[in-house]
Amino acid sequence: MKKVYYPALVDKDADSDFRVSFPDFPGCVSAGETLEEAVLGAQEALAGHVALMLADGDALPAPSPLEEAAAGKEASTVAVTLIPLILPGRARRVNVTLDEALLEEIDQVSNNRSGFLAEAARAELARRRA
Repeated sequence: MKKVYYPALVDKDADSDFRVSFPDFPGCVSAGETLEEAVLGAQEALAGHVALMLADGDALPAPSPLEEAAAGKEASTVAVTLIPLILPGRARRVNVTLDEALLEEIDQVSNNRSGFLAEAARAELARRRA
């Protein structure tokens, strides 16, 4: 896995919540009542947006320089920040040893053990980082 950082603009009008947008990904936005909520939501929004792009076979743009993103800010922009994104790496075959009963439970809910285990590992890693 590789970590990259995409620039994000945080906007706020007097009568609205905070809104985060990505110059490199038009249409990918997040919002929150607080700045922290909006930025944390932006990480989730970016990850979801990129996952859909990758599933569709779309190429990802290279991150724009932060200075370039800052130059495009508007009067309502209150912050310019970088949002991390972990890009998936190539799949690699590994051997693991699991309890038979656990394997049976996995097979009851998924027809793809590797995908299930990868998804579970990502969820656990995100939980531990939080």
